[in-house]
Amino acid sequence: MLFCCFYCMLQDPFLDSTAFPIAQKLSALRLRDKHSLSLKFVPSWVPPFQLIQLGLRSCELGPTFPSWLKTQSSLYELDISDNGINDSVPDWFWNKLQNMILLNMSHNYIISAIPNISLKLPNRPSILLNSNQFEGKIPSFLLQASELMLSENNFSDLFSFLCDQSTASNLGTLDVSRNQIKQQLPDCWKSVKQLLFLDLSSNNLSGKIPMSMGALVNMEALVLRNNGLMGELPSSLKNCSSLFMLDLSENMLSGQIPSWIGESMHQLIILNMRGNQLSGNLPIHLCCLKRIQLLDLSRNNLSRGIPTCLMNLTAMSEQTINTSDIMSRIYSINKTLYEIYGLYVTVDITLMWKGVERWFNNPELKLKSIDLSSNYLMGEIPKEVGYLLGLGSLNLSRNNLSGEIPSQIGNLSSLESLDLSRNHISGKIPPSLSEIDFLGKLDLSHNSLSGRIPSGRHFETFEASSFEGNIDLCGKQLNKTCPGDGDQTTEEHQEPPVNGDDSVFYEGLYMSLGIGYFTGFWGLLGSLLLWRPWRIVYIRILNRLTVYMCCTLLNREESIVGCYKNHHVKVVTQKENSWTKPKTTTLPPFISSCFVNTPISPPQSLILQNGGQCLILYWPLDVVKTRFMMQVRDEGVSKVAAVMYDGVSATVKHKK
Repeated sequence: MLFCCFYCMLQDPFLDSTAFPIAQKLSALRLRDKHSLSLKFVPSWVPPFQLIQLGLRSCELGPTFPSWLKTQSSLYELDISDNGINDSVPDWFWNKLQNMILLNMSHNYIISAIPNISLKLPNRPSILLNSNQFEGKIPSFLLQASELMLSENNFSDLFSFLCDQSTASNLGTLDVSRNQIKQQLPDCWKSVKQLLFLDLSSNNLSGKIPMSMGALVNMEALVLRNNGLMGELPSSLKNCSSLFMLDLSENMLSGQIPSWIGESMHQLIILNMRGNQLSGNLPIHLCCLKRIQLLDLSRNNLSRGIPTCLMNLTAMSEQTINTSDIMSRIYSINKTLYEIYGLYVTVDITLMWKGVERWFNNPELKLKSIDLSSNYLMGEIPKEVGYLLGLGSLNLSRNNLSGEIPSQIGNLSSLESLDLSRNHISGKIPPSLSEIDFLGKLDLSHNSLSGRIPSGRHFETFEASSFEGNIDLCGKQLNKTCPGDGDQTTEEHQEPPVNGDDSVFYEGLYMSLGIGYFTGFWGLLGSLLLWRPWRIVYIRILNRLTVYMCCTLLNREESIVGCYKNHHVKVVTQKENSWTKPKTTTLPPFISSCFVNTPISPPQSLILQNGGQCLILYWPLDVVKTRFMMQVRDEGVSKVAAVMYDGVSATVKHKK
């Protein structure tokens, strides 16, 4: 058979039925949105060919359903997605599914109910009807499809579809998210145990997660986000050990986080249980999830501390990410579906990213995130978080965490968002945080931080809201000066000083003065204390200098005696008949400066008595016996006196 393809590369953006050549052997026609074409067909047009493949994505076929498709009896693949079709699907069309392997009518405005007809689908087609307005019940014949994408419609019943035992199921992928299903989760999941991908998010499902869901042992992605599910997680889910994505967020699930999540689900890449009523502590078994890249347990009632085994989260410790691993799991059932229609089949998650809740689709799953915010966690932030080098977002806000911010967080070179707000964290902000190049969102507000906000790189670009609520925190971002900044004012229009900033000069001056004083003082005093001969010489010089200066200032003939009197020393003359019995007293230390070593013979004695406080309190302790000579005045007569000092007392005698 001759296989012919017609690719339209016309410049004219409008194309009608007369533009097609008479090509009876034409079997494949694909016109994609990149050609910017608008097709117009008359209702009575009958194509001269029988197509096997027909791709008319985004060609503006609507608003009516293309009735000429009724003439095509050999269609194998059909894509009429995103064509603005605002019509119902005729009943005759569904019979054409028997030969198809692919049907894509997504992203239109089709208002219709799918009839519950008896139909065999031997080719297990991939059926994409998402983003329309289909309503009513889901017919059971669609169980024979391999992929069934029904999200963003108005379907209202799931029970009759899943629990119909008359139709053998071939379903590998089922997406019924964002519909109007208001019932409890069916308890008949054993009939679709070959499911690999299940998304029932954003409906009005209620009740508990049934035990039979544990029969989906091959399932790789389970998304039950944004429903009204209650109760604890059934233990049967531990049989789903192939899960790489488990999203149970925005429900009313209660109880503790079961340890079997970490013990059995070693393939988990995404774990999202945000917005439930889970309680208890964070099980250390979560550290066994070595492939985890997205961990969100925020807005629960979790308490106690954060496990220190975070370093075992191997995937978060790596700065690269293997997106092909995730993609191959999502599209492992049908590679053709990914290659041609991957734009419409996505795994999406919601995360708090940089303070805003955002949707992330599978092309954006390169991020790595931990969100434990809005719980009751206590204790310190473990320093082991510094090993998660590939982490892009860390949110620990709205807890009861205390202690200091570990400086190891500065090692997270891939970090783009850090939120530690509304805790009881104290201490200073580690300067290492300013070294994170990609940090675009920082919130440390409403804690007990103190000291100066670090500067450098882009750290000064963060607004005051990132640091507010920390009374002892200061810095340019808060328009608040720190101790030691001088009398600088924070007025907005303050003129700069004329001579510039002299803080560097004065800082160097004070430092040099301190070093000089310390070196000079201890250089002299230390040598006197440690070396005895220097100490003796120093004391003698100091004593002589003091007396010399004192006597010079008095400028009197009896200078020595006057000097003594000024130092509260009395000179007492004994009677001549009593010279043989002189009295002795301790010699004032400073007198040694006035004596000269000269031996004399004393005929008469004088006694020096200390009448008050001495100014100099040093005396050479190594002097045992020393003789000195001095000049004093006795009754107006200048005489020469001698002193004998034996180390304890001194005897002063003078000549006639």
